Amino acid sequence: MAEQQPIIESLLDTDLYKFTMLQVVLHQFPQASSIYKFRCHNNDTAQYPLREIKDELEQQLDYLCELRFQPDELDYLRSLRFIKSDFVDYLELFQLKRRFIQVGIDEQGRLDIHIQGPMVQAMFFEIFVLALVNQIFFSRFHSPAVFSEGERRLQEKVALLQQIDQQQNPQDPPFLIADFGTRRRFTRDWHEHVVRTLVSQVPHVVRGTSNLYLAKQLGITPIGTMAHEYLQAFQALNVRLRDFQKKALEAWVQEYRGDLGVALTDVITMDAFLADFDLYFAKLFDGLRHDSGDPYIWGEKAIAHYQKLKINPASKRFTFSDGLNIPKAFKLHQHFKDRVQTSFGIGTNLTNDMGLEPLKIVLKLVSCNGQTVAKISDSQGKIVCSDETFMAYLKQVFNVEDTQ
Repeated sequence: MAEQQPIIESLLDTDLYKFTMLQVVLHQFPQASSIYKFRCHNNDTAQYPLREIKDELEQQLDYLCELRFQPDELDYLRSLRFIKSDFVDYLELFQLKRRFIQVGIDEQGRLDIHIQGPMVQAMFFEIFVLALVNQIFFSRFHSPAVFSEGERRLQEKVALLQQIDQQQNPQDPPFLIADFGTRRRFTRDWHEHVVRTLVSQVPHVVRGTSNLYLAKQLGITPIGTMAHEYLQAFQALNVRLRDFQKKALEAWVQEYRGDLGVALTDVITMDAFLADFDLYFAKLFDGLRHDSGDPYIWGEKAIAHYQKLKINPASKRFTFSDGLNIPKAFKLHQHFKDRVQTSFGIGTNLTNDMGLEPLKIVLKLVSCNGQTVAKISDSQGKIVCSDETFMAYLKQVFNVEDTQ
């Protein structure tokens, strides 16, 4: 195999929530161990089986594990109010360890990626690995026609956003979107091109990115708080299972004390989340993030919950981030704008809309401290758990109906 050039060139080239979650892990449960496993839901296409990228991926992981944070990157992290100085000191010494990640081929001939080690290491691989798998896989399909189609679609998005921006009533709440597409991007350079284009052409609408490297380069807002793995870990952190969501939210509050106040709601379904999201948390958190299930039903449930607690929903922000494109996001905005603040994180449709079928890949936490953890979610395809006994117990503890 010919020598490859590194795809990932900076440890900032990942999503903000990896840093925000890692800071909590380091401060509050640094000894936790974890296992992450890769899955592709549309694996082994007839055109090109994913297993054939194994050797290139191995080489790119070697490159990734040579990277260190640079002085200007550390300075940038120190400039973020919610990043603590001792955490940046830790990152100055940080380096991903190659021994914690293995790539292979499973019994069914599919690409298999297995990460096992201290959570402070293992959790930081995810976005890098998914971005690498995407870029290596799609490099087989690069052609002038593909990039031309990608550019045509990008300009359509720009025109649509400009039209929306021009037609918005200045008195209405703003329609705001952010790039959430690092993990599913076509290539690193295409990702940067898309974000640069959107930020320069529709700056009133496109306000930020989840990618810290691009936020630093472009001087825009980095966006992100927590992911499912953060809450899932508390299922194995020596707390009563019934209390794991409350413990996770409380740990977040203690760490950030008012910053990063958007809570993720669908680790054990929205209904089970709201049962734990009492007046205390509802006042402390600025809003909620939707990532599975019907977004309209979810939003109405959240509004009703705030009203029941005598909290004005208009004081809260709903962030939608599940499989969105611009028309879907704007329709949601129109539905909710007069009752709550809205924002939208759009991923694949921004960074990998080239006329090719995107990969549906994930790298999920499956075990913490030697114990199975699970995500039940509000969508059938987003359930994560290999242990049916634990899943059944979890559903029983949280009164989740067995309809998934």
